[in-house]
Amino acid sequence: MREDTRQWIEADRGHCWHPFTRQAEWTRTPQLVLTRGEGVWLWDSEGNRYFDGNSSIWTNIHGHRHPTLDAAVKAQLGQVAHTSYLGFANPRASELAERLCGLFPANTLERVFFSDDGSTAVECAIRMALQYRINRHEHHRTRFIAFENGYHGDTLGAASLGGVGRFTGLMQRFGLDVTRVADLATLPEQTDDIAAVIVEPLIQGVNEMHLWPDGMLTDLRLWCDARGIHLILDEVMTGFGRTGKMFACQHEEVIPDFLCLAKGLTGGYLPMAATLSTGAVYDAFLGGGEKAFYYGHSYTANPLGCAVALASLEVFETERTLERLKPKIARMGELLAGLKARCPQVHEVRQRGFIAGIELRRPDGVPYPAEERFGEAVCRHAWQHGLLTRPILNTIVLMPPLCTSEAELKFAVDALEKAINGDSPAA
Repeated sequence: MREDTRQWIEADRGHCWHPFTRQAEWTRTPQLVLTRGEGVWLWDSEGNRYFDGNSSIWTNIHGHRHPTLDAAVKAQLGQVAHTSYLGFANPRASELAERLCGLFPANTLERVFFSDDGSTAVECAIRMALQYRINRHEHHRTRFIAFENGYHGDTLGAASLGGVGRFTGLMQRFGLDVTRVADLATLPEQTDDIAAVIVEPLIQGVNEMHLWPDGMLTDLRLWCDARGIHLILDEVMTGFGRTGKMFACQHEEVIPDFLCLAKGLTGGYLPMAATLSTGAVYDAFLGGGEKAFYYGHSYTANPLGCAVALASLEVFETERTLERLKPKIARMGELLAGLKARCPQVHEVRQRGFIAGIELRRPDGVPYPAEERFGEAVCRHAWQHGLLTRPILNTIVLMPPLCTSEAELKFAVDALEKAINGDSPAA
């Protein structure tokens, strides 16, 4: 081990606190120090190369060090890195808001509220939905409907909407008034006090990549419309091409009242989020000062983030990203079907667009005991074969950057097969 690697790991173990991490175990296990990237590849401090199999936690879209995105950041740095958005505007935020709204039909999603990450994008939608009711003197509408096993972030309001106990169990006593349902058939009959429904469209991420049935989103929109309930779509994971269209809701031509975006918004370069809403919602906040939306962040509409987000949208157009993605989505399905056929531990493959969850069980179909952490062991073994990704329990996530070639995709699936089978790396 190089001396600088050793020093970085020692400093990490001595002072850092990692997310979703059992810290006591972290300090006793080997670690990778990632130092650079290019395209779909990352390198560690020892010079080893890895395929970025989960897009650096579902964020990277066009690859690392994309020249267009790099140039946008550098150009903006030549002007200013950050200015306040409280009482001021900036060019890149104005341009980005216009571009984002322009991705939807006219007179639908017309307003953009910028924040910092997926949790705060959801937090904005929650608070807007509640204050909308207050501004319209509908004070009784304070309840939310969320779906079991959903995940919407880790800030207190967003976490209280989540339905995955290991992330939200400690927070349930503190949060919002939430009714959780399993599916559309279990939606409540009494709805007079409901402000909004929130859902991850097409696929639930943290729920081991489980898919919603086709048409579910359309039916949910109709249910909300019939009862005057707002629909919040959490597209933090599914947005920006992951499902094969720019946004998952576009598969069923559904327009929400609130759309929450983050992760891929800046192509995976900088933390930034956006909550889009309709003109009807926005109009309810006009008038006296008591109707204003008193919420914000110091780095709201950060010019660097806005500049690189605009560059990412430009790359979608110039490189025909979505068009070129279609055959790669099909190829991913073929490769994963072959993986399932060859690996008896692959119980099920769940794929939507360029998102896949590979559920692992014992060959007889019995789930691995949670304490074995088989999924974690497979992902750690995959390091030896040049693949980085993370599991959700015993479901391995494969969510590569959209720029991945079919050859690179095959490399990733081959590496995963070797890790599942426990193969030793070639000398």
